[in-house]
Amino acid sequence: MTILGVIPARYASSRFPGKPLCLVNGKTMLQRVYEQTCKSSLLSEVLIATDDERIQAHAQSLGAPVVMTNANHPSGTDRCYEALQLSGINADYLVNIQGDEPFLNPEQINELATACDGKAELITQMIACHDPAVLFDKGEVKICLNARHEAIYFSRQVIPAIKGQAESEWHLHHNYFRHVGMYAYRADILKALTLLKPSPLELAESLEQLRWLEAGYKIKCVSTTYDSHCIDTPEDIAKVLTLMGFQ
Repeated sequence: MTILGVIPARYASSRFPGKPLCLVNGKTMLQRVYEQTCKSSLLSEVLIATDDERIQAHAQSLGAPVVMTNANHPSGTDRCYEALQLSGINADYLVNIQGDEPFLNPEQINELATACDGKAELITQMIACHDPAVLFDKGEVKICLNARHEAIYFSRQVIPAIKGQAESEWHLHHNYFRHVGMYAYRADILKALTLLKPSPLELAESLEQLRWLEAGYKIKCVSTTYDSHCIDTPEDIAKVLTLMGFQ
């Protein structure tokens, strides 16, 4: 099984322009993500996909394979598909690595890659949620599953609601999971996804994966215990370094 890891790295960001090149404890964020990704034992190759010459030059200085993609892609999924095409690699699956999680654990990538069995169309991760504050945070996406651990629905709301119980105790009556946003796409499915138009549920929740569910694709969900930390703003750098014990 050939599994390609792709790290999308855009320069433009409304909250943090140039984020891939920011320093995180002495290394750029992109360098940290690339080094952690390369530690995965199940990825066949790792590729950086960017739309900016500054990021391209930095990737090359690291000795990392890099491709220049279109700057106008509507999503990371589209950028990953173009990267796959430009790479010339005949991959069975492609793993979309989050480029703003500098302390990503490579075992988390391995957990996802292990589920790439040739049958699964799409694979993502989830982590158990036992904290009501996190559960009711609309910035955290929750998942409902069927008996085969395939996603039924993703929502910013708490699903399911527990009838007859106080909201503060819902987590005591159901095993809730929140979404961890790393995806593996089977190569043929990835191409098909890029042809889909935004769907009503996607537009309502602002969640791209709902487009795929509405179109009838199956998303397998695998559990992880690794809670990687995302950097969205410059202020998040200090928070993540504190969480990781660097300061």
